[in-house]
Amino acid sequence: MIDPSSLPPGSALARLTEALGSDAKRKGPPPVERWNPAYCGEIDMRIAADGTWHYMGSPINRPSLVKLFSTVLRKDPERYVLVTPVERVGIKVEDAPFLAVEMAVEGEGEGRQIAFRTNVDDLVQVGPDHPLRFEQDANGGVKPYVKVRGELWALVTRSLALDLIAMGEEKTVDKAATFGLNAGSAFFPIAPASELGIA
Repeated sequence: MIDPSSLPPGSALARLTEALGSDAKRKGPPPVERWNPAYCGEIDMRIAADGTWHYMGSPINRPSLVKLFSTVLRKDPERYVLVTPVERVGIKVEDAPFLAVEMAVEGEGEGRQIAFRTNVDDLVQVGPDHPLRFEQDANGGVKPYVKVRGELWALVTRSLALDLIAMGEEKTVDKAATFGLNAGSAFFPIAPASELGIA
């Protein structure tokens, strides 16, 4: 995660941080990757594909509670879990646990910087530590994701996905024409250019 106090004034991520106010100055999520308590089974909690958290079939309507739960969420090899120092419980996640709901972009080409805010106010700047990945949806469209922390990803909302893909360009990767996106000093392939009718 990014320490908001270390951001250059006026940068894309700094602007997002300022928009969050004091919430962005928190120290960050607890060290759930280091906790290994006993697994206590599943609880009736689900994160829907639209990012809504549900408990026992009903939406959790308190944003502060959702944010709290999100800080103790972890992806183990076999399931998503909520982790405390004393217990670990499984929950269901329909797609990605988070949504990327706001985007800030600076520059273009290889110098482009992209920052996202998630629906639980995590701030991430795209780069090697927070890569983008692109998958195909059931209708053949493209679904972008950004890595937030650990093995937790955020699905980029459709309106932002269209803006993101519009920044794409063709580049040769492993001797093949590839359509992708430069951000954070890295190139993230979206699809072979031949699949998109570019090459």
